[in-house]
Amino acid sequence: MVSPVRQLVLSLLALPPLFLAVYILAGFPYPPAAPAIHPSLASLPPSCASWSVYPEDGSRAVLIHGLSVPAIVWKDVAPVLASRGYRVLLYDLYGRGYSDAPDVTYDVTLHTTQLALLMQHIRWNDAYVVGLSMGGGIATAFAVQFPHLVNDKVALIASGGIMESADISRTAKFMSSPLVQSLSSLPPFRHYMRILANGSSSSELEAIKPIHEIVRLQSAHLPHFNAAVASSLREGPVRGLADAFGALSESSNDILLIHGTADKTVPYKCASKIQDLVPQAKLVTIIDGGHDITVTHANEVNAALLHFLSGGLTSDTKGRPS
Repeated sequence: MVSPVRQLVLSLLALPPLFLAVYILAGFPYPPAAPAIHPSLASLPPSCASWSVYPEDGSRAVLIHGLSVPAIVWKDVAPVLASRGYRVLLYDLYGRGYSDAPDVTYDVTLHTTQLALLMQHIRWNDAYVVGLSMGGGIATAFAVQFPHLVNDKVALIASGGIMESADISRTAKFMSSPLVQSLSSLPPFRHYMRILANGSSSSELEAIKPIHEIVRLQSAHLPHFNAAVASSLREGPVRGLADAFGALSESSNDILLIHGTADKTVPYKCASKIQDLVPQAKLVTIIDGGHDITVTHANEVNAALLHFLSGGLTSDTKGRPS
């Protein structure tokens, strides 16, 4: 049996830690540290290789690229729009091409805020919005978050945003895991990737599609490119945007979908899923078109976009629109 004196001693020993724990839990927190904002999130230079606008006049249209290939993916689309009187804004998403790569989570808000800040910087009050692949998810979220910046038309090409985990390859999931990204960011790995990229023979380069070579070069030479792509896959506008598509259906915007039947990156079924969420969306189906249809089927894509932006396209079509 414990004596009263021993009980008192134990109680006295237990009280200080107890009071300290209560003080820590109930104490008022220290003021939060100022967030580390990357310079490119706060301001943009007067001119920059990461974005361009041409020509000087015309109806404004912004083109948003996808997960891994920067704005050069629009090389066969932007000049055609410009030649038909549209003022085109091209830019590289954070972590791709010539844009900076902030050390942040590449979620939906980062991508939509980047475009909103860029439009503010160049003094565009609104624009037609065209998104490719993951850019389609960005365009959808942007139209919902910043409806006053959208000029009544949204075009989604091979659009992501509605993909399911099963639609993403196991390799992509594995390579985007935090562990693999931590390892791939180590200097020895990056040095090895640069050797592979720089040591490719001309015959090897000819066997690689130029669009894929751009991805490989960025992976080898562009700091934080791999981390940006991985974060976009895990937390970005590739999937999980069903609510945004639902909100888009309640807007007054005209919606165009362009999708290839042979798309293995964003399956063609995703176009039907988007139509279920956005019934008023018009679908142009590119027969046998893969994921890179802005390059492989540029004529069909351009015809559909021009017809849509000029006020046409009132029903779903296949192949080349009339």
